[in-house]
Amino acid sequence: MERNSEIELRLLIEAIYLKYSYDFRDYSGASIKRRVNHALSQFECNTISALQEKVLHDPAAFMQLLQLLTIPVSEMFRDPSHFLAIRKEVVPLLRTYPSIKVWIAGCSTGEEVYSMAILLREEGLLDRTIIYATDINPRSLEKAKQGIFSMENVRAYTVNYQQAGGQRSFADYYTAAYGYAIFDKTLRENVTFADHSLATDSVFSETQLISCRNVLIYFNKTLQDRAFGLFHESLCHRGFLVLGSKETPDFSAFGNQFEPLVKQERIYRKS
Repeated sequence: MERNSEIELRLLIEAIYLKYSYDFRDYSGASIKRRVNHALSQFECNTISALQEKVLHDPAAFMQLLQLLTIPVSEMFRDPSHFLAIRKEVVPLLRTYPSIKVWIAGCSTGEEVYSMAILLREEGLLDRTIIYATDINPRSLEKAKQGIFSMENVRAYTVNYQQAGGQRSFADYYTAAYGYAIFDKTLRENVTFADHSLATDSVFSETQLISCRNVLIYFNKTLQDRAFGLFHESLCHRGFLVLGSKETPDFSAFGNQFEPLVKQERIYRKS
């Protein structure tokens, strides 16, 4: 039975790629397997083959499955010490550029985007910055564009913001209504939200800073190497790469192309 499931899973991933051009073939096997097994119960399917038949013949069902395969788990100012290190170590160097381009890869529902925009505004850099916020999930991108988050979550974000060296009251950045926080639209005036896959797409701009946090942990080594190659190509000379707490370029094909700036916070510079 286990062997059958492995075959079915490979066929499902291949079918998704051929039909919808979403490439999960080099995602971590354990992660994809866990998410597909969860999808089986959500779709009330007994086998992966039955799930494959459903998503091949029904694009709406595929969009539902995509939400489960790219579960967005994020929060604003996640790991506050990371953002504090960006303020102290990266911002002074970013100030030396006449204009700044930031790429947030795998931006999910936008928490990282608004965190970065708030930080750059407080440091007087947002007006001369373009932020590219990319993800493969169109529904997540749509939510990110709206900038509406539950007040329950925003209470936790407020603590993160304060610990990350926030300079104002966090409430200055949103309007509360009906249990939701609607973030100031001027924060996203310089943000371009775009569909982009680290598995299949290429570089689209030269950037000074790339943030890709807690995305690479879902990739196998081949796809991690591809992503690091894209980041290396996109970053300007001595540009910055910031990663999630369990991610590092050290063991990739590009290990010698990045040097740590603040190693414990996973902040690197292009060599």
